[in-house]
Amino acid sequence: MAGHSQFKNIMYRKGAQDAKRAKVFTKIIRELTVSAKSGQADPAANPRLRAAMIAARQANMPRDTMERAIKRGAGGEDNNNYDEVRYEGYGPGGIAVIVEALTDNRNRTASEVRTLFAKAGGNLGETNSVSFMFERKGVIVYAAKAASADAMFEAGLEAGADNVESDANSHEVTCAVDDFSTVRDALEKKFGEAQEAKLQWRPLNTTLVDDDIAESLMKLIDALEDNDDVQNVYANYEVSEATLQRLSA
Repeated sequence: MAGHSQFKNIMYRKGAQDAKRAKVFTKIIRELTVSAKSGQADPAANPRLRAAMIAARQANMPRDTMERAIKRGAGGEDNNNYDEVRYEGYGPGGIAVIVEALTDNRNRTASEVRTLFAKAGGNLGETNSVSFMFERKGVIVYAAKAASADAMFEAGLEAGADNVESDANSHEVTCAVDDFSTVRDALEKKFGEAQEAKLQWRPLNTTLVDDDIAESLMKLIDALEDNDDVQNVYANYEVSEATLQRLSA
């Protein structure tokens, strides 16, 4: 299991997802508002807003909540000035971690993220200290029922994707950042709206970690994701099937 996908697949970490729904909504609302504020309120002309709207629908956010957040950003009614910040560091076992945040107080967020790394036995590094181990990719995800693996593979490559991977649950299409909008639009024309469509950091190589490191790393990622300012967390590790089952028990 690769370091880019395990966050959403390891079920023991998602047992309390309903309890965290309010926090998830808060993050998505912030992203909706910032993306509408920084670009156009029309999702067709604003890929970032479109990705945020897809995330909102996947989280079952009420339509009026989503529309209010967009209007607040587009109309300049939101007085909070959020900065986009990327933190980089090493977690347990020397695993490289990238943290993306939207914050109205850089000092507060940096302090909180640094403390979480330190508590986990890791350390926060300088900008670009680990990002060279990752690449920025466009990622489009569909449910397995959206198409056959062959149909998705053919459509993805025809649209200009770099790779298409399918399993029993989903299809994942990856592409270059510059090709993201073109590939997404072509796939959505053929298969409808994607489950997820956004830019992500993907590790160039991953490190297989043992049970103890995996558990400590999961706790760090959980704590980071639980922070109100943190939007995304990426890491370059893999866990074995046996470790996955133990952590999911």
